[in-house]
Amino acid sequence: MQWTALSVFIAFFVLVTVVGFLAARWRRGSLDSIEEWGLAGRRFGTLVTWFLVGGDFYTAYTFIAVPALMYGAGALAFYAVPYTIVVYPIFFLILPRLWSVCKKHGYVTAADYVAGRFGDRWLALAVAVTGIVAVMPYIALQLAGMQAVISAMGLQGEWPLIVAFVVLALYTLTSGLRAPALIAIVKDLMIYITVIVAVVVIPIKLGGFHRMFAVAQTALATHNPPGALILPNQSATLYATLALGSALAAYVYPHTLTGIFSADSRRTIKKNMALLPAYTFGLGLITLLGLMALAVGIHTSNTNQAVPLLFLKEFPGWFAGFAFAAIAIGALVPAAIMSIAASNLFTRNIYRAFFHKQSSEKHEANVAKVVSLLVKVGALVFILGFPQQYAISLQQVGGILILQTVPALVFTLYTGWFHRRALLIGWLVGILYGIYMWGSTGYKSTTYAIHWFGASVSAYAGIWALILNIVVTVVLTLVFRAAKVYNGVDQTIASDYGPNA
Repeated sequence: MQWTALSVFIAFFVLVTVVGFLAARWRRGSLDSIEEWGLAGRRFGTLVTWFLVGGDFYTAYTFIAVPALMYGAGALAFYAVPYTIVVYPIFFLILPRLWSVCKKHGYVTAADYVAGRFGDRWLALAVAVTGIVAVMPYIALQLAGMQAVISAMGLQGEWPLIVAFVVLALYTLTSGLRAPALIAIVKDLMIYITVIVAVVVIPIKLGGFHRMFAVAQTALATHNPPGALILPNQSATLYATLALGSALAAYVYPHTLTGIFSADSRRTIKKNMALLPAYTFGLGLITLLGLMALAVGIHTSNTNQAVPLLFLKEFPGWFAGFAFAAIAIGALVPAAIMSIAASNLFTRNIYRAFFHKQSSEKHEANVAKVVSLLVKVGALVFILGFPQQYAISLQQVGGILILQTVPALVFTLYTGWFHRRALLIGWLVGILYGIYMWGSTGYKSTTYAIHWFGASVSAYAGIWALILNIVVTVVLTLVFRAAKVYNGVDQTIASDYGPNA
């Protein structure tokens, strides 16, 4: 048992628990409204939005999994760095338009926007269900990151994880989105301190970065299959499509959009798209932790343990405990936002749309709170009841699924040309084709090779599925428009998407 590390870990965990409950008094509003509970009244400025969006975008699993991939396979792990650079110029153009129309009409979820744009609750249901399904394994993976640091300190069994999520559930219930927003500030400060200390101290102890890279390269070459610090040419397409697909998916996930919708203005969104790449610099440093683990001689068959074992070996117990607390808190923040986002989708686009159309604001908020608890319980059961390798596979396919909502969510912000039935059928074809590709690998990989005229091109399955989705949507839109099929009622007008909305 690592008593010193455990004591520091518990002290910081208690601190953020208190912060989580006190958050209900921060920027007070009636938590009997889903807009107040689930979006904090849309009053967050630039700094809080930066911490909140960064907190749910850069998760504990990022802190554990990206270095783990570097530790196990080498340079492929760096795909996470370019995608978190590419994403911001793309969504700098898109998100202000989405924020404006959602603010104007009081939309709480992305599926609310789709329902308003087309007057079609079935297309909205497709977007909502996709978001909920895609986010569930993501929550479970936050638990996987937390479980890695808890077990590294010598705590065995499931009870520490259960205690952590009971605490998470209670302060999310009482404080809503304010809790993860306030805790994200504490969490990010701890993570930046941890990363800066690690990238300064460990290379010095190893004799410099040059020696660290040399030793890591030698160690990677002994892996089965061998890893490398430079990607082979045949992996270029996979690397590029993984980066592009991840970038396109990043800001259509419900939890990242929840952070965006809580901002107080378009200007706040634009500032954040300009400032958030600072996190990418931190991600690049975090990725190096996998190489450091190789260079200091960490040996483990569970690559998720590489970073915890690295900290236990290279730092005194108190600092390892501080780093573990940063990682665990880094799991709680996105897990809270994800559960709120999923409960908003269920309440607005399933419960109210299909079962209780005349719900009051208070009734909606109460349903969302209860569902957020159920979502957490589901994620807990998932991580305790299933081997983690299945969770990781589902997280990968989550990206394939959420990408299929891009035409309905993104393209329609710029044009009303698309037909609602074509979007729904395109979404379904993309979902089915994506699952087929994933299944054809035995549910082990999201890489799929397509053979054309004797050539084979391997790429991220999410991109292949999205291409097919777009082709089907465009062709069927032409057909439906030519046949003059009814296209629903658009509640929005062109000025709703602009700066004066």
